[in-house]
Amino acid sequence: MLRQNVMNTLWSERPAWLAVDPGAGEEEAHATEEVVYHRPVLQREVLELLKPKASSLIVDGTCGGGGHTEELLESGAEVLALDQDPDAVQHVTERLARFGRRLIVRQANFRHAGWVLDELGIRSIGGALLDLGVSSRQLENSKRGFSFVRNGPLDMRMDPQTNLTAANIVNHYDEEELTRLFRELGEEPAARRIASLIVKMRKASPFRETLPLALAIERLVGRHGRQHPATQVFQALRMEVNDELGALEEGLRVLTARIASGGRIGVITFHSLEDRIVKNFFRDHSREWLDKPEWPEPKRNPDYDLKLVTPKPVHPVDEEQRANPRSRSAKLRVAEKINEPFASKKP
Repeated sequence: MLRQNVMNTLWSERPAWLAVDPGAGEEEAHATEEVVYHRPVLQREVLELLKPKASSLIVDGTCGGGGHTEELLESGAEVLALDQDPDAVQHVTERLARFGRRLIVRQANFRHAGWVLDELGIRSIGGALLDLGVSSRQLENSKRGFSFVRNGPLDMRMDPQTNLTAANIVNHYDEEELTRLFRELGEEPAARRIASLIVKMRKASPFRETLPLALAIERLVGRHGRQHPATQVFQALRMEVNDELGALEEGLRVLTARIASGGRIGVITFHSLEDRIVKNFFRDHSREWLDKPEWPEPKRNPDYDLKLVTPKPVHPVDEEQRANPRSRSAKLRVAEKINEPFASKKP
């Protein structure tokens, strides 16, 4: 509710990007603004479990730097590559141009995959892949506002054309809404204390940059371990700005409905909130029969259209985790679309 109210009253100008504090973010003082994308995780496992067929169309709903897209194309599949970030769309279009008409690239959130497929006249697809989270390129580009160690505008929009920014949230959500946001999306233990501090500080001067917010949080809660104390708050802001959980829930429904029988959908998540949504969706769609103690007999599940390929999530092997520390929290779940009905007998 409040998210919509804030979006309806946004100011037209983007937050000002002030000068960088030369003493801030010392741990990343030598980091560069390299124009690179993150290394895609679980590449081998994705191919082995998705089993893309030659000439079948796979929707890569988060193409990013094109790593998974390239692997799918190399396997012989055709790919509809989607990303809401126009920078990613341009990068993939140029980098993978050699695949010609076997690759279609469009700027769109994967929750809108149905619209894109309709525009292309495509009714069904051979499979789908979602690699969730934020890319290294987005994190390392201070102008995008995702990082708490590089100063930049409090933005965090994956699609720069949308209206809601992190600055809008920080400066306009009330204390209760900020507390809920940091607690639920960031799983931040100090959510109320941080929300209260933000509300007090913004009265004197609105937050417009990433480092002042990150430093304020660090001074409040202190340093404990290797993780920056602003990590979970920044995660919550990013997820709210981009409605990431809402997009995931909608995208799973849209893509699953389009997959032909025998096709598979794979989702790579990086934190428990995303993984819980995927786990529950796959579980709810892979139960043929529903039963409750008060029912006289089991009932057919109207949502039954999947069978689990991975009863438990697949994690990167130790070698990949050592080579790419950001892969450590990755989990891959895969399910296969089935004909209805898959079985005709009651349990």
